[in-house]
Amino acid sequence: MSSAMSLTAIGLVVLATIGIGLFGLRISRTTSDFYVASRAVTPRWNASAISGEYLSAASFLGVAGLVLVNGADMLWFSVGYTVGYLMLLVLVAAPLRRSGAYTLPDFAETRFESAVVRRICSGLVVGIGTLYLLPQLHGAGLTVQTVTGAPPDVGAAVVAVIVVFNVAAGGMRSITFVQAFQYWLKLTALATPIFVILIAWRSGDHPAGVLQSLQGAASEWSEPLSRAGGRDHPLYATYSLLLALCFGTMGLPHVLVRFYTNPDGRAARRTTVVVLALLGLFYLFPPMYAVLGRTFAPDLVSAGADTVVLELPNRILPGTAGDLLGALVAAGAFAAFLSTSSGLTVAIAGVTDQDLFRSRLHRWTGGDYVAVNSFRIAAVLSMTVPYLAFLVTGSLSLADTVGLAFAVAASTFCPLLVLGIWWRRMSTTGAAAGLVVGGVAASAAALINVLGGPDGGWPKALVGQPAAWTMPLAFITVIVVSKLTPDKIPAGAARSMVRLHTPEAVDVDRGLPSR
Repeated sequence: MSSAMSLTAIGLVVLATIGIGLFGLRISRTTSDFYVASRAVTPRWNASAISGEYLSAASFLGVAGLVLVNGADMLWFSVGYTVGYLMLLVLVAAPLRRSGAYTLPDFAETRFESAVVRRICSGLVVGIGTLYLLPQLHGAGLTVQTVTGAPPDVGAAVVAVIVVFNVAAGGMRSITFVQAFQYWLKLTALATPIFVILIAWRSGDHPAGVLQSLQGAASEWSEPLSRAGGRDHPLYATYSLLLALCFGTMGLPHVLVRFYTNPDGRAARRTTVVVLALLGLFYLFPPMYAVLGRTFAPDLVSAGADTVVLELPNRILPGTAGDLLGALVAAGAFAAFLSTSSGLTVAIAGVTDQDLFRSRLHRWTGGDYVAVNSFRIAAVLSMTVPYLAFLVTGSLSLADTVGLAFAVAASTFCPLLVLGIWWRRMSTTGAAAGLVVGGVAASAAALINVLGGPDGGWPKALVGQPAAWTMPLAFITVIVVSKLTPDKIPAGAARSMVRLHTPEAVDVDRGLPSR
């Protein structure tokens, strides 16, 4: 791989990102611009931005690495990541937009009329966001190390600085433009090498016996529910993973905040449908890298599986063609880290600003100008803490770590949103209890994994994929505690439910068409 070409490509991505961010600075002035882009993002534009934000290091590098090592069972990552948006579409997209909230804690406080529930949600947003940022920083460090040999800290620091600049400069309006651009860059970077390889083979320019070798490589780990990669209890692990991915998506704070940028609930649903199509298109390609890697980069199975997407173009097409394709892939990988990190930083900064900074600053001055500046301070803090955590956690499996973030989200915000939107008799005490029980259980499992989990058997399976027990535990806790505390049902619950489920065309206050 040519370091010069790869660095040039990464540099161009960085310059484009900063340039688009500066454009966002020119048109971002109000608090609404910074939080939700003034709720004026069209479905197609928002869908590209959501897809760009969602396709993280785990999607661009991690899925291919997992399939390379563990085989066909890891294809569920691609399926789960995509199906999660179907669950979001069916259960929460439109009601969430109708809530009129800026952030997830705003929604929780409005629905349950409780500052305590809001504070718990704020803590979980910061925790989930930080856990999700760790693999982005690790992926950036891994990419820079692969193409240049520089320490991983360098790549992570570059991403941290650029993300803070863009978020502080233009907030949500700025990163909407950045993330939409980066989705199409990532798709191009991942798809182009595959098509070039296929064209080269069709022209007869491939080693003898490659197709037979590919078939042999695929057959080694193509059997579902195998113990490839040393996995224990693969049936449990597969179902638990699917639960985390399918229901964790609706609990990811950087995903939810984007639905507040749609003009109305109908636009939120249309956005989700387009997102499903864009994600389905993208996820066609990572498994192809894994299958090709089994033949052309078998050494990566034992070490460095997450680099297979970066390494493969040069392994198959040595020379200038491979260098150019490798540079394109490196640029796409860097775009993945930048886009997802930007969305996470906006979500964390929004919560930190509202719940930590804003109330104190407004005691002294107040006004929109102060709100914007406190958001910028929160953005710096929101990236500094994960970067320091990255420095002490060491090497992490990209997709596995993201999977743990999904498990925490599925065990906390999923019950809060699903029951809070569809069950009128959910009590404030039940909401708080579910968040605490699910959050403590899933976070403990995630922490054990980051620090080094059990060696094998059921303890390893239960801690490695906790969603199958932490998510039902959270739902049961909410239901049981709500049944035991009917006096804690919010006084305005009925009115909140009407607002969540009534189309925007109807004036909720008067029961008449609003236009």
